[in-house]
Amino acid sequence: MNDLYNNQVGHWVIVVIAITALLLVVLTATAYTVWLERVALGRIQRRPGPNRVGPFGLMQLAADGVKLAFKESFIPADADKLLYLLAPTIAVGSAFLAWAVIPIGLWYNVQYWIADINIGVLLIFAVSSLNVYAIVVGGYSSNNKYSMLGGIRSAAQLISYEMALGLSLVPTFMIVGSLRLRDIAEYTVHWGWYNGAIPLIILTPLGFVIYLIAAVAETNRAPFDLPEAEQELIGGFLTEYSGLKFVMYYLAEYINMITVSALAALLFFGGWNLWIIPPVFAFLIKVILLLFLYIWLRGTFPRLRYDMLMRLGWKVLLPLAIANVVVTGVILVATQG
Repeated sequence: MNDLYNNQVGHWVIVVIAITALLLVVLTATAYTVWLERVALGRIQRRPGPNRVGPFGLMQLAADGVKLAFKESFIPADADKLLYLLAPTIAVGSAFLAWAVIPIGLWYNVQYWIADINIGVLLIFAVSSLNVYAIVVGGYSSNNKYSMLGGIRSAAQLISYEMALGLSLVPTFMIVGSLRLRDIAEYTVHWGWYNGAIPLIILTPLGFVIYLIAAVAETNRAPFDLPEAEQELIGGFLTEYSGLKFVMYYLAEYINMITVSALAALLFFGGWNLWIIPPVFAFLIKVILLLFLYIWLRGTFPRLRYDMLMRLGWKVLLPLAIANVVVTGVILVATQG
């Protein structure tokens, strides 16, 4: 009995340490993702970007954090105070929970994860879908018509693109035969003389394109940032938020960006496998490149009109995703039969 108790205590100590390390790493990565975006957009728009605070402007995020921490935080007089405070908490909580099942290769044959479950992808989708509650509740509780419109837009947008996002990954699951993220990252093929890992983007290129577009829309990033739409909704669901509550929404957005990029690296680019490059650096390189793609899209494309957004989701991406599943199934039956 004592041995069982000791084993349980040791297990929970390891889990707590892993969660603490994950929080620190993700928070740091989020801060420098913001820095990367500001620098990259500056270069795209031929301006310097942050370059005053610290070398290369690396301390700009610390300065911004201190400023926002001490900024006045108010609650509108007619707001539903409980829901108003709860909404950004849901956004941050759901963003962090997705990382419970994302594996990371640290070194050769050494991997890290908090929970290695066989339905990891489904758990990430379930948890990340809570973000729509954070936005809708935040817009509703603010008692502002522009905030409410932003929340309603977000609900319609996420419902529209979640279907295409989920279906875009079905061919990957069919090929690998598993929903465990570690199995997908370590997937190997056996074609005659070749026996080794292969990036799944080679087998499902259309799935990656659909996933990328739908994921950008799911995270409310430009050119799909209709829930905020400053020119139309004066900030949308964020209009009445300030101080640390605004920072929590901002933090959740960038954590979701990193989550989507890490998931794409695992599902389509072989995770931490990249020739002789150590796994942790290989995974990091892939995530940074995918984050840069996010930033590149923001600096290149204008915001879509809302009718264009809905048409793209329902009339283009969803039929393509269904066709991709059917074609993949036919090919698999033909080759395995």
